[in-house]
Amino acid sequence: MARRLFPGAWLRKPHYAQVRFSYMRMKYLFISWLVVFVGSWVTYVQYSTYTELCRGHDCRKIICDKYKTGVIDGSACSSLCAKETLYFGKCLSTNPNNQAKLGEQGNLSELVNLILSFADGNKDGRVSLPEAKSAWALLQLDEFLLMVILQDKEHTPKLMGFCGDLYVTERVEYTSLYGISLPWIIELFIPSGFRRSMDQWFTPSWPRKAKIAIGLLEFVEDIFHGPYGNFLMCDTSAKNLGYNDKYDLKMRDMKKIVPEMNLKEMIKDRPCESDLDCIYGTDCRTLCDQSKMRCTTEVIQPNLAKACQLLKDYLLRGAPSDIHEELEKQLYLCIALKVTAHQMEMEHSLILNNLKTLLWKKISHTNDS
Repeated sequence: MARRLFPGAWLRKPHYAQVRFSYMRMKYLFISWLVVFVGSWVTYVQYSTYTELCRGHDCRKIICDKYKTGVIDGSACSSLCAKETLYFGKCLSTNPNNQAKLGEQGNLSELVNLILSFADGNKDGRVSLPEAKSAWALLQLDEFLLMVILQDKEHTPKLMGFCGDLYVTERVEYTSLYGISLPWIIELFIPSGFRRSMDQWFTPSWPRKAKIAIGLLEFVEDIFHGPYGNFLMCDTSAKNLGYNDKYDLKMRDMKKIVPEMNLKEMIKDRPCESDLDCIYGTDCRTLCDQSKMRCTTEVIQPNLAKACQLLKDYLLRGAPSDIHEELEKQLYLCIALKVTAHQMEMEHSLILNNLKTLLWKKISHTNDS
């Protein structure tokens, strides 16, 4: 029997398809609009923050007005304000809260003499009131204090001068630890696991990585219970490290390296419910005393353990087979270090020396050394 077709019946399917197509188009248009809106808003917020905090012209004007009225002085003031041979280039930080106080240090009298020597900008043998005001403003910055202390060390940029609370360092050309940098908008859409794998693809040859790692171990050694006290690395991440064309490690950002006494003062008696409430930066952790519901002052991990955690994947990938097992063993022993462990300082020195010796012996005969 022939199937009967009603007039107009063939029109219904295209009609529903058209409705479905319109719905899908509206859905994709809405999602696209939402993505553009959110992206534009984030970009606006980032740009507003950047322009607000990185106005080099305004900053220079404020500093130079104070210099010309005799409020501040320093070795870089003339170049910045009179000769105009010093100028602002790229803005390196948009963080306005970089200040911290000076804690108690070992050999305090020697430290004071070192600071006074640097504060004497014109080297006339005396520190004027404007120079003293400038030095005091700079001492609120932990990274400045650390640079003064480590001026003879190769892994920190050299201080060239200061003017008010502005200090000038040598220009250091560097490559980031993993050699790849992506725009922040792209970083938002890359899964962290894939990002870690991608980082490992963009690294130097293993002997060069070993030399960079030795530099980090030497820096840890420099700030561990030195003549001016112990400094703690509270943000041990790849973004704060770099290396030059000779594959020597260079510290890019030392704002989260703080005197141990400062950290203890900042975290002491902080209210807490768990250990997660007792963190400064991203890496300086203490314990929560549950009986008092207050943070203790003893940092759990030493700098060396945090440095080894950062270097583990970096060094083990591509490591020569004849040292791979021993290198892995030493790195895991290093990561397991605890500040409260019995004979921690002796273990710290032993592991540090073992790692440096193991790496150095493997690359000492190569051109990369």
